[in-house]
Amino acid sequence: MDNDRTPSADSPFRPDPGARDAAPQYVLPLVVRIERAAPPARTDALETAARAVLVMLADERSAGEGEWARAMRDWQDARIRKVVRRARGAEWRRAEALPGITVTGRSAEVRVFPPVPLDGWPKDLARLQVSGTDLDDLAPVPPADPAAPVLWLNPALGMSAGKAMAQTGHAAQLAWWDLPDEARAAWRATGFPLAVRTADPSHWPALTAGGLPTVRDAGFTEIAPGSCTVVADHPALR
Repeated sequence: MDNDRTPSADSPFRPDPGARDAAPQYVLPLVVRIERAAPPARTDALETAARAVLVMLADERSAGEGEWARAMRDWQDARIRKVVRRARGAEWRRAEALPGITVTGRSAEVRVFPPVPLDGWPKDLARLQVSGTDLDDLAPVPPADPAAPVLWLNPALGMSAGKAMAQTGHAAQLAWWDLPDEARAAWRATGFPLAVRTADPSHWPALTAGGLPTVRDAGFTEIAPGSCTVVADHPALR
């Protein structure tokens, strides 16, 4: 599959219309649990969303003749859209009743669902709020382990938590596509450890020029088309 390391006319993130736009459009739904009294930390939510995308990609139901395989193929043949919605209380319980996978972090819970047509969301997901999802880190975020995969956020862009969760999901997916089979298996076996951090402004140019998987946003929401949002720095890809 194409990715944005070398943007092409058929890239799933290319802002201009291309061959992928002619395919039926699907979206990967993610729902983050945000209870009023105990919202998750922002960084943990971003990391959990990225791991949720990887768990969905690696699930046996997403491959071969699995029950989600056709939807996954149709989704990956078009633009790789992801939309993050938020839920609490009864909304979250209804979302959990739908087919999908819940991934937990230290404080975050994110449920990922098999792709759906752009205009064909299940009603219990379609009614959930999508805009204005924002979170904070109330405690200092420790430095990332340089020996582990890190998804580096563009320090010049301000994104809501929901937008950033989708972008880190894109970056994790691009890294997954680029990894050799042995590295994929090792990452999966260890539970997809990763960190999400905002890059130092002085380090950002080197990251974007280093040949690592890089997300350039299509510009549907919040930021300008073509904006470079996340670089996926996996040790096996350096």
